[in-house]
Amino acid sequence: MSKVIMLVDDDQNILTSVSILLESEGFKVTTFTDGNMALLSLDRNPCDLAVLDIKMPRMSGLELLQNIRRKSNIPVIFLTSKDDENDEIEGLSIGADDYITKPFSQNLLLGRIKALLRRQDYILNETGKESTSKTYIRGALVLDSVRHSCLWHGKDIPITVTEFLLLEALVRHIGHVKSRDVLMDAAYSDDVYVDDRTIDSHIKRLRKKFRVVDNEFDSIQTLYGVGYKWNEPE
Repeated sequence: MSKVIMLVDDDQNILTSVSILLESEGFKVTTFTDGNMALLSLDRNPCDLAVLDIKMPRMSGLELLQNIRRKSNIPVIFLTSKDDENDEIEGLSIGADDYITKPFSQNLLLGRIKALLRRQDYILNETGKESTSKTYIRGALVLDSVRHSCLWHGKDIPITVTEFLLLEALVRHIGHVKSRDVLMDAAYSDDVYVDDRTIDSHIKRLRKKFRVVDNEFDSIQTLYGVGYKWNEPE
């Protein structure tokens, strides 16, 4: 079954050209120039991945993502302007998986979309593959790659594909420090470049999600200048 990509941008030229490219690659595409209409459609017609422009009238891409994250963990890519560094950081902090600055190469966007979908399929389609499916139990944490679920003290933590892969890399070896480069390799494919702030933003959001159910959560520790590690309390 073809994957469904939702494109939301107030620039009709971008919607048309990207749609033509994605459809030629076998994707189904839904397009919207308005965040409100996109959100209403998402309730009735779920998609597999969304590409959102940040600067839009009525409802910005940031607002749209906040609404999406209340009900879905689909991969999300932001389209940003070169001067929107603060928006990029905020977007990552509220749950975006990736971002691309305008003007952008359509082949680059296509590569990012395919990479995110491959990562999502790896996590979501592992049921029954005992050799690759793993459940990590680390104290109060239960991380299940078959169900793509994360439990902390028995309470569900809704996490994105990127967040799941980062958390899996951290808990695989308790106490081992993982550099940002190692975490980038765990969460992104070789053809996708991200910088340090992307990893930092994802880690910050992971901590916030755990602290919603446990305000004393401190198992993800920062070693400044080195990286991060998962540390069980004594």
